[in-house]
Order: sequence, then C-alpha cells, then structure tokens
Amino acid sequence: MFFTRLMTMTDDIFSLLGAIPAEGAHIRELAKINELNDGFSASLGLRFVEIDHENCRAELHVDKSHLQVSGVVNGGVYCAIAESVGSVMGVVAAQGKLVAGVNNNTDFIKPVSAGVISAHAQMIRNGHNTQLINVEMFHRDQLVARTTLRTMLAPVPVKGNPGRAEDKFVEYSNSTQTS
Repeated sequence: MFFTRLMTMTDDIFSLLGAIPAEGAHIRELAKINELNDGFSASLGLRFVEIDHENCRAELHVDKSHLQVSGVVNGGVYCAIAESVGSVMGVVAAQGKLVAGVNNNTDFIKPVSAGVISAHAQMIRNGHNTQLINVEMFHRDQLVARTTLRTMLAPVPVKGNPGRAEDKFVEYSNSTQTS
C-alpha cells in the first residue's frame, strides 16, 4: 500500500534527522536523507549537503522549470527552498519531532536566472512549541533571498494512533468499498 510505504519513509527520515550527532551528518547519512526525501524537495531538485545541530545547507541547480515567464527564478521557489531547509533544521533541533511551517516571510533581494542557489538555515529560537529559523539563499556568494520561517512543533505520529493519516486513509478506503 502506497500510504504505508510513505509513512515508513517518513518514519525513517524523522529517525535519521532526530539522531544526527552534534558534529553533523556523515556523507552516508546525507545520501540516505536525500534518498528518502523524495517528495516536494526532490521534485524541486533540492539536495541537502550539510546538516548538524547548528546549520542546514542545501543546493538547488536552477533549471527552466524554476523560472517565471521573465526568465528569473520564481519567488515561490525561494519560499519552497526556505520551507524545506528550515523545516529540516527544525526537525534536527527538535530531536526528530514533527515541525510544520506556520509563517514564511521571504524577501527577494537579487534575481537569478541560472546556476546554483545555496541555502543556509540557522535556528534563531528553538522554543517548546514554536521555532524561529533564518534561511539565507546565495548565488555565487551573493545574497539573493532571505527568509524568516516560524514552525510549530508536534509529536511524530505513532503507528496505530487514531489521528494518524494512514489510519484515516485506511478507514476511508474500507468505507468506500462495496461488496
């Protein structure tokens, strides 16, 4: 079942991120995180290159799918990069707990039309219920966008939890089947 596979992958990535040592993820762990992270971040082409307790860095190789009609990177791409990199920083800081973005304030500083965008997330405040994360995006060592991201913490869903999406999906699937 697709949803079971998805939740297993989600459980795996949260376990990996929650167990990253202070000195940072080893190259093998980064490869596994990038492999498991096959959702929206992968669709964008975002690759994580450094994750530790203080920093999260990722890179995006700009292609034509990232560009708006005027030929520069769409502002939504910067917002998505910040949300993705900031959320990973949040999960690491929250020791594997689920985080969800509740506010994304991105300033676009300089246009980019080709090359690599490097993103760097750092925790500003790691509170009990919310986090404040700064994400800066660079192209050729020049700041091109800056985001302040607020996330909310929640416990990671546990298999069999009645509120878990997988269980809701199974309930819905079973209720719509006819004999």
